[in-house]
Amino acid sequence: METGGSGAEGTGLEGPAGDMCCLSYNQDCMSLAIGLRNGYKLFSLCSVEQLDMVHESSEISDVYIVERLFSSSLVVVVSHTKPRQMNVFHFKKGTEICNYNYSGNILSIRLNRQRLVVCLEESIYIHNIKDMKLLKTLLDTPRNASGLCALSINHSNSYLALPGSSSVGEVMLYDANSLKTECTIPAHDSPLAAIAFNSTGTKLASASEKGTVIRVFSIPEGQRLYEFRRGMKRYVNISSLVFSMDSQFLCASSNTETVHVFKLEQLFERSEDNSSWSGYVGKMFMAASNYLPTQVSDMMNQDRAFATVRLNFSGQRNTCTLVTIQKLPRLLVASSSGHLYIYNLDPQDGGECVLIKKHSLLDSGKSESDREGETLSSAPVSYAATLARPSTAPSPSTVTGYSEDGGAMRGELLPEHEFAVGPVRLDDEKEFPPISLCRGSQKVRNEEP
Repeated sequence: METGGSGAEGTGLEGPAGDMCCLSYNQDCMSLAIGLRNGYKLFSLCSVEQLDMVHESSEISDVYIVERLFSSSLVVVVSHTKPRQMNVFHFKKGTEICNYNYSGNILSIRLNRQRLVVCLEESIYIHNIKDMKLLKTLLDTPRNASGLCALSINHSNSYLALPGSSSVGEVMLYDANSLKTECTIPAHDSPLAAIAFNSTGTKLASASEKGTVIRVFSIPEGQRLYEFRRGMKRYVNISSLVFSMDSQFLCASSNTETVHVFKLEQLFERSEDNSSWSGYVGKMFMAASNYLPTQVSDMMNQDRAFATVRLNFSGQRNTCTLVTIQKLPRLLVASSSGHLYIYNLDPQDGGECVLIKKHSLLDSGKSESDREGETLSSAPVSYAATLARPSTAPSPSTVTGYSEDGGAMRGELLPEHEFAVGPVRLDDEKEFPPISLCRGSQKVRNEEP
């Protein structure tokens, strides 16, 4: 089963490693989770040389969804043995907080500090993450067999994106805070294959099932900002689409051997005041495009990849992310073979990314030597210094359980005073989340009470 991933979200897979069921990065891409036949593992991504395993569990088998809330101790797990049940754990305490049962198989789960979203094939459930009450049910959504959806990680907007059609590439934008539909974006002619928000929830990237063109839109207006061409002749299955945390780069991987990194900037100013050679070429370029068919002129205006990675494998499910580790930008590729590849990304000149480390995910994150003829290189000293992200994760938070109160039925809204408001504070042991221990399971119903 595939869980339709995007950006920092999960990637369901049936890989050659056999034991691997899914891969997912957390919201700030500083943690990697893998689902296994015999449980799941969580890794920290703060170092290039060492891949630290934060937690390992074998209590649940055949885990095909595992999502961690930032670097907290809250983790959500779904298993093939009970595909309609969502399990919420506090792994630091080793306790199950609660579990919820749904009317169909769970295809994907997205979460931020305010909302937890459960995606079924033809419905969406939006929970308040502080007390897990059901705030809204979106019923009769377009058929979404892969569970494709994206949730912005910025709690001030909490936008939810999902397919607005099963036949064309429309994106439905929903505000999960105000629980209202914002707009529908006509993104592609073909059905959607991948969608992802940037870290501030102000941009949305999308790719269709053809996989040749990637577009970026402003949020919430839905105005097209950028258009990138991944390829021309070969249709591919985009498996991963993710922004860098500073929104300067966008990474796309597929079932081919090439990972593309695009830079969100204009390559040259196409104006009358630009007297340079590039400016002259730009003016001629734009003038010529006015006389060409729309399809051809659109293709001429699409920007190509700023940087690439040439994997030594193809056809394997993989998921990528762009993150700053030890003050330098890195591109990470986690594959269904059970390996994590770390590349250096030159933020100024781009080009071919350099593989510097390969880790095994199935052997407790142990670093591997080159077994497949790859040359691991050290970071080029010419790389421009970049702003360092904190290497220490927020302190894990304490979870005390969930209330057994009922939730909203068939999309009914709960009055604001009836549920805990505000984002979860990840750095406060006493506050996150203020809920009471729930014994047993709860069933989410669609029908009227």
